[in-house]
Amino acid sequence: MGRNRAAEMSAGNGSGILTRRNLLRRAGSVIAAAAFRPWPGMGEQPISPVMAKLSTYMSEANSRTLPEMVVEKVKQHILDTFAAIVSGSELAVGRAAIRFAQGYGGEKTATVVGSQLVCGPIEGAFTNGMLAQSDETDDSHAPSQSHPGCAVVPAGLAVGEQFGIDGTHFLRAVTLGYDIGTRVTMTLGGRAFQNESHRDTHSIAGVFGAASAAGCAANLNTNQMRWLLDYAAQESSGVAAWHRGTEHIEKSFVFAGMPARNGVTAALVVQAGWTGVDDIFSGADNFFLAYAPHADPAGLVEKLGERYEVTRTDIKKWSVGSAIQAPLDAIETLLKRHPFEAEQVRQVIVRVGTHEAAGVNNRDIPDICLQHMIAVMLIDKTVSFRAVHDKPRMLEPATLLQRAKVQLIPDDELERRLPRREAIVEVTLADGTHLTEHVEAVRGSVDNPMTRDEVVAKARDLMTPVLGTAISTNLIEKLLGLENVKDLRELRPLLQRP
Repeated sequence: MGRNRAAEMSAGNGSGILTRRNLLRRAGSVIAAAAFRPWPGMGEQPISPVMAKLSTYMSEANSRTLPEMVVEKVKQHILDTFAAIVSGSELAVGRAAIRFAQGYGGEKTATVVGSQLVCGPIEGAFTNGMLAQSDETDDSHAPSQSHPGCAVVPAGLAVGEQFGIDGTHFLRAVTLGYDIGTRVTMTLGGRAFQNESHRDTHSIAGVFGAASAAGCAANLNTNQMRWLLDYAAQESSGVAAWHRGTEHIEKSFVFAGMPARNGVTAALVVQAGWTGVDDIFSGADNFFLAYAPHADPAGLVEKLGERYEVTRTDIKKWSVGSAIQAPLDAIETLLKRHPFEAEQVRQVIVRVGTHEAAGVNNRDIPDICLQHMIAVMLIDKTVSFRAVHDKPRMLEPATLLQRAKVQLIPDDELERRLPRREAIVEVTLADGTHLTEHVEAVRGSVDNPMTRDEVVAKARDLMTPVLGTAISTNLIEKLLGLENVKDLRELRPLLQRP
């Protein structure tokens, strides 16, 4: 063996013999060196002006005084969401969610509404989210193609109970959730983004909204809010395939259960000391590059602190899919103007936007089947919470007789007016009378809002069968006077089934 080769071997193991152990050790050193070699784009990235403004605004939300009009609106949406959660506890989806919660232990801090259960905050947010979206009672935000309340309120409640925040803090946390979640999917492109990407805007808006509300409830600072957004981005998920479901359970999971759970998880891991990427909205491999490369991140802070998205969120008058709201409003108006009986109706033509029509056309689920809901409206002269969940009624001869009279027509002109959910309804009676109504602003929408009394009446109707008259009345008073609540845990006796 030559001198140089022997020297190399001696340097390698000190004995002049290149053993298998030393070979592996040498290979390990090479791998370790490679592991610490920075990837392209690694290293600290500057914080973009958008992230700087957004994270600062979010960290200051828990001490920011809100305009009186915004406070009133938030209270109404919190009440409306709790009514959806309470009523949802009686439905099949709600019962399935409660059974899920019963299987988990953990710290008993989070109230499961409409039950006697108390569980951990992550499971609590998940379960209450499922309850809130057990049917079509919860609110909706048309510009972002999302349902904010069903994810934001459960997340704020769970973390609010964890840390014992007061009612004013809760109001501010919920307001922030509405502002951030909706801005994310509006920036992505809203309905157009969902149609083109097949990703679900409801779940994406929901997780960012829930995370923001939970982060505010947990009093995260500016840096922590940046990491919160990072984890929310990593957890954002959901595809629009839920449209194909024949039950409501996957829809509830996508719209509310999953986003509420993920948002609370993001807040709690950061609160526990986890760090993350400082700016998930800019730099290499950022959120927008992954989801919508042509989107302008500036949309995240557009009129932030000036335009409160809760004021642009609709409260549903009817417990049915959003696209069916306007047609029911139209028939209610026609019945008041020219009363008629179902037996007198020869034909009903309903025109809504093209995509709206596709979502509610002859569906298997009663509350998102337009033809069925119109038939119920013709027979009952109203659409009750009980009626929209009466699936066997879909097969009753009397209902099928009226349903056969209903023709749904996708309308390109009404499609162009989205996100305004307009409808044109024409009713032809047996005697030849022709009645027409064009609803341009649905009752409960920004341009035709429900009054406080109407919101309270809806909440009372939904909650009384579950909680009873006295508890429902007390809960309504507490929620409309949240600024007087010193600890959010005071609500628990009023939220749980007696």
